[in-house]
Amino acid sequence: MSVRESPFPNFFLEGLHAVGWGLIFPCFWFLDRVLAVCISTSLERMLRREMECYLHPLQVVFGSVVFFILFVISTPFALLGFVLWAPLQAVRRPFAYHHQEQIIPMEDRNDRWEETGKVSFGFLTGNLCMLPDGVARFNNIGHTQNRAAYIGKSIVQGVTRPHICIFVDSPSSCSTITPSSSLIPQPPPSSYGSIDVSATNPLEHIHETDDLSKTNCVQNCKDPPRRLFRDADVPVEVSALFPSSVDVMCFQEVFDKRAAMKLTRALGPLYGHILYDVGVYACQPAGTCSSFKFFNSGLFLASRFPVIEAEYHCFPNGRGEDALAAKGLLTVKVDIGLRKGEKKMVGYINCTHLHAPEGDGAIRFEQLNMVTKWINEFQAVTRREDEMVMFDVLCGDFNFDNCSPGDGLEQSHRVFEDYTDPCRAGAGREKPWVIGTVLEQSRLYDENVRTPDSLQRTLETEDLRKDYICPPRTVEGVPLVCPEPDEPWTGRRIDYLLYRESSVSSHGKTELEELMYVTQLAGLTDHVPLAFRLGVSLDPPPADTRLNTL
Repeated sequence: MSVRESPFPNFFLEGLHAVGWGLIFPCFWFLDRVLAVCISTSLERMLRREMECYLHPLQVVFGSVVFFILFVISTPFALLGFVLWAPLQAVRRPFAYHHQEQIIPMEDRNDRWEETGKVSFGFLTGNLCMLPDGVARFNNIGHTQNRAAYIGKSIVQGVTRPHICIFVDSPSSCSTITPSSSLIPQPPPSSYGSIDVSATNPLEHIHETDDLSKTNCVQNCKDPPRRLFRDADVPVEVSALFPSSVDVMCFQEVFDKRAAMKLTRALGPLYGHILYDVGVYACQPAGTCSSFKFFNSGLFLASRFPVIEAEYHCFPNGRGEDALAAKGLLTVKVDIGLRKGEKKMVGYINCTHLHAPEGDGAIRFEQLNMVTKWINEFQAVTRREDEMVMFDVLCGDFNFDNCSPGDGLEQSHRVFEDYTDPCRAGAGREKPWVIGTVLEQSRLYDENVRTPDSLQRTLETEDLRKDYICPPRTVEGVPLVCPEPDEPWTGRRIDYLLYRESSVSSHGKTELEELMYVTQLAGLTDHVPLAFRLGVSLDPPPADTRLNTL
């Protein structure tokens, strides 16, 4: 394995860094608690009204005073820790790597690839809003540590679930029920106010021999029932569960270190190769004081495939509050573990999180320039003649959509010429079936979006979507042309999954097999995760087979 686990070159520096951070952390935690005590989420306010609790003002006053005093007391120790911690950032590799043997089994969809001449790979991206608890509450989301544990459990539940088909024996119905049906046990309510991180996986109680009823037959099958959009040019589904057999997951805004570790521990037995704590800290560039990074990049990557090489670049043009985080690009090369002849199969995954503030389109445009440049440089250096590239995926939170007039500059960037966006009809125009991925923060805990099933129904219903998905940003004097009068309303889609065919081996042809919006994290984040599966055909079918299909 060419990637070492520790971000430091030796144990001495790693230990020194741990001591420094150990001195800083109490001060950091007390300050975070001051914010968390003073800021309530809309769910907490609603629960207090229902319980007729009138002691909250006293809790705010008493809690903020106590935590502030503790913050002041711990400050001298934090300053001492900072003296140890800050210089070490110059020798720290900008990511940590976790590797362990896969314990939880997952279906391998490529076990017969030599017979079919085709391999397929699943990818997922999502913004988890795992900021420190006090800061996350500005986004109307709290309890970061509990959310991290629950999100990890939810991912394992969804990805490892069996492919279930439910056939309804009724003369009046010829359809199937989706896997999110109430006939299938679901995780506990996913609003963080009712998280039970010790709950067992409810899917463990499903067995092939279970006798549900004579009219409903549950069977494992390779093609689960779908809830599709009929006018889509690719199979599109809104699912209340994570798609099964996802190979690579890329997350953004996993800023909190403890939350990242909890997510790593939850996903480690399933995804044996995880990159976390991605980014740089302290003065950047190293040795200068032009910019100080309080947070890392928030990028997090979990892969079934071993990591061969990885590289991180920090955007140098962050501005305002975004400059406090080391946002950038993570480029990774993985070993798929298959060989065709003398060549082994590899893939590239690129994950990023662009500048957030509205009105800074020029900054995002320049960051996209950097993204394309860094990706091409990384692939030029790491390509080998004895390898076959099977996929090249770019994903992340781009912080602009393809329907707002105010994002016109970014919408026309050349990255969309290099990479294929399956949701995009053109610059400034989405395909009719596209759904926005950003939820209105003030309404995260309404009944229509609070649970996976309710959010699924809301996303599938255009009239409801308008109330809960962020609308396109308007610009004074510029007409809103998307959607067109005869097209459905979409909302802002700022989470992207792109793929590039030109990077793939000349022996392979890429096609999009399915695309999925995932609602299993309802109430846990303000974004809707997006997933797709790519199929790569390695050999054309024989001539006689083609004739038989005509």
